[in-house]
Amino acid sequence: MSHSLKEVFENGNPYLESLGVQVERYDGHEAVMSLLLKPEFMNSWQVAQGGISMTLMDVAMGLSARAGAAGAQSSATVEMSSSFLQPAGRAGDTIVARGRTYHRSTTLCFCDAELWNGERLVAKAMGTFKVIRRLDISKKLDGQ
Repeated sequence: MSHSLKEVFENGNPYLESLGVQVERYDGHEAVMSLLLKPEFMNSWQVAQGGISMTLMDVAMGLSARAGAAGAQSSATVEMSSSFLQPAGRAGDTIVARGRTYHRSTTLCFCDAELWNGERLVAKAMGTFKVIRRLDISKKLDGQ
């Protein structure tokens, strides 16, 4: 079941909205995100820039961390490593990130993600995420 970004991010997410990220599934311990690759996402070789791939995997893992944590309103990336297996795609392709949580502690979630272009596995990632139970985290930046 597809979800809008407004459903998934209570305060919205301008960055993901500007990219055109779609939330395909968000439940239990998993999240699936998709993105239509635009020409402005290409690098000098005319394939998807690695940061686009990392963004999609990061968000899929973060949402999977939040999906199964009681009272969680958000999550924050503590650590992430990525492996690029082959170019993610060209403009016009759609890439899909599948994130899942494989272990939880009281405040941390350990996750992994795969990035697919059709039947091709193009990247993998692992990450550690902190569960956030409040949405006013930006107040910390203001010293409040």
